[in-house]
Amino acid sequence: MPYYIYKIGPLNILEKQGQAESFKEAKAAANELRKQLNPNAGQTIKMIFAENELQAEDTLSQPRELDPSLAGDDY
Repeated sequence: MPYYIYKIGPLNILEKQGQAESFKEAKAAANELRKQLNPNAGQTIKMIFAENELQAEDTLSQPRELDPSLAGDDY
C-alpha cells in the first residue's frame, strides 16, 4: 500500500500532492512540501497510508475524535 501526500487548505479542501511507496520517501516529500508552504495561508501537509486514493481522502476528511484519557497540557 502506498503513502499519499495531501495539502489540506481552508475549509478542509484536499489537494493530492503525490504518493510514495515507502515511509522514508513519503516523509522526505512531505517535509519538502511543508518548507514551501506560506505559514499564513492556513494550509497543512499530511501523509497517509491507505489502500487507494479514495480511502486516503475519506480518512483525511473524517473528524478526529479526541481520547480524553490522552488529554494533557496540549488541550
